[in-house]
Order: sequence, then C-alpha cells, then structure tokens
Amino acid sequence: PGKKVLIVYAHQEPKSFNGSLLKIAVEELTKQGCSVTVSDLYAMQFEPRATRNDVVDGLNNSEVFNYGMESREAYQRGCLSKDLVEEQKKVQEADLLIFQFPLYWFNMPAILKGWMDRVLVPGFAYDLSKPGGLLQGKLCLFSFTTGGTKEKYATRGDIRYLLWPMQRGLTQFCGLKVLEPHICYAPEHASEEKRKEMLTAWTQRLKTLWKEEPIDGSPEWYFK
Repeated sequence: PGKKVLIVYAHQEPKSFNGSLLKIAVEELTKQGCSVTVSDLYAMQFEPRATRNDVVDGLNNSEVFNYGMESREAYQRGCLSKDLVEEQKKVQEADLLIFQFPLYWFNMPAILKGWMDRVLVPGFAYDLSKPGGLLQGKLCLFSFTTGGTKEKYATRGDIRYLLWPMQRGLTQFCGLKVLEPHICYAPEHASEEKRKEMLTAWTQRLKTLWKEEPIDGSPEWYFK
C-alpha cells in the first residue's frame, strides 16, 4: 500500500491485448492501494526524436550539436522541454516502472525507444563518473507480447538474448532493479481460452509482485 507505479505503455489500440494487460495492471495495483500513473505514449503523441527542441534555453554549442552533452547541461540548468520534465518527475516519484509493449523486430517500438532516449538523459538517469546509475532504489518490469510462438523463438535462440540491450543496457545501467520479464507469446494467434489464461496469469503475478526478488542481471542470466 502507498507504492507508486508508472506504466509506460506503447500500443496504438486500447482494445488490443496489450491494452487488456494495461487495464489489468492498473486495476490490480490500484486495488492493492498503489498510486498508478500511465504514460500512454501514442495517446500523448509523444515525440520519439531526440532533437535540439529538447533544450529550451539555448545551446552550449550551436555550431555542432551533441545531444548527450546538451541534454545533460539542460537537465542541470532546468532547461529541458516540458514533456521531458513531466516524464522525469513521474520516474522520480515511482517505486516501480512497468514497460508494456508489443515486441517489434526483436525490440521495443520506436516510440518507447524514443522515450528511453529522451527521458533517461545523463545527469538524470546516469553519470559516467558515478558507476551504478542514478535511479537506484526503484524496480522495473518489462511486460510484452510477441508475434511468434514460444516454440518459434526457441528455434532462434533464447529470448533472453533480446533482453540484454533492453534490460541490461538501459534500465540496469541506470540503477533500476529488474524483475523477471512477463512475456505473452503470440496472443493474436492463440485461442480465446489461451488468451484468458494469459490475462489470468498476469493478474495472479501482480498480486505477489512486491514479494519478488530482482534478477541478478549478470551476463550468465542472459546468456546461460
């Protein structure tokens, strides 16, 4: 009770299976007494491109644009664009971040990757001179659907390989503790009964989510 959750949701259709997973998460976590905030990226028309527009009060070097340097300086001066300030505030306040999305080409949708690029700027999410990341003390969970079945993915190697850049390269690098991912394989091609089972499994997992231990995040976890 009293925990704050941010769900970053990246799907165009509210009636989609991802939309059902989002609805269940909001309802179940709210029932537990959590305060739940949703960043619905498509509904917000979130800008995924990292550009000069993200800095609202002049650049350090207007001749040669360096996004990493300029966004870090802008964050320190309080001069990032309003949409980024709002998302960073949500991240700062959250005890748990859930990323809900369909897997596109073995990766997250571009709009969600753009959220990562623009929101998790140096100085806010990490500092290369301070190992361990700046978002420590928070949990995160990647919940996603696939187009292919579990068997199809098994022929291409363990799906955990795909999670290395997403979980290890992004969130663990920023100090977040990562829970076991929640994967719903090929809901579009599953029977109605199977889809209901998937939704029930998500509901049941959310009931005990706060008791889970984070994964260790070692290369062995991803590539064993």
